[in-house]
Amino acid sequence: MNRRISAAIALSAAALLGLSACSGETKKEETKQEASQEALVAKDAWVKAASEGMTAAFGVIENKTDKDVTIESATSEYAKKVELHEVIDTPDGSKKMQEKEGGFVVPAHKSITLEPGADHLMFMGLSKEIKPGDTIKITLKTTDGESFDIEAPAKEFTGANENYDDDHAGHGSDGDHGHGDHDHGDKEDKKDK
Repeated sequence: MNRRISAAIALSAAALLGLSACSGETKKEETKQEASQEALVAKDAWVKAASEGMTAAFGVIENKTDKDVTIESATSEYAKKVELHEVIDTPDGSKKMQEKEGGFVVPAHKSITLEPGADHLMFMGLSKEIKPGDTIKITLKTTDGESFDIEAPAKEFTGANENYDDDHAGHGSDGDHGHGDHDHGDKEDKKDK
């Protein structure tokens, strides 16, 4: 009888250890997920309201970790494609938008600013209208496989025209009306900020 009880106790203990190990793994996953959600924090994020074509998202992205984090891509249900863009000065003195090679690097314990006329998230081929007051969810993906969700209100905005790099001219096949000139930002003309 004692052997049966001992065997039952041993089996129960093994089952409990197995459950606690699984529970520990689940807790580690949850902790990792919570930590990753806190690694990058967006402040003052906003999106330019638009009815079709393209628009852009801006704000400050802060890195709360001890290591540099590289944002390599972004997605949103409001656009067929979201690209990481930069604005560069051309030899003729004009400004040109192009995809940012290598993504956006957010240094450890520092922040980057996405703003009109500089680095920004370009929404291409809007899948639905973005109206002032809408809250737009954007998912940022990093080179280490993490994802971060940010929410940004849509605002009215008028800004300067910048040109796209000629290499981007073919994106019109995605239904985003091509690139050409596109009005999506200038630091001086923000409304409702």
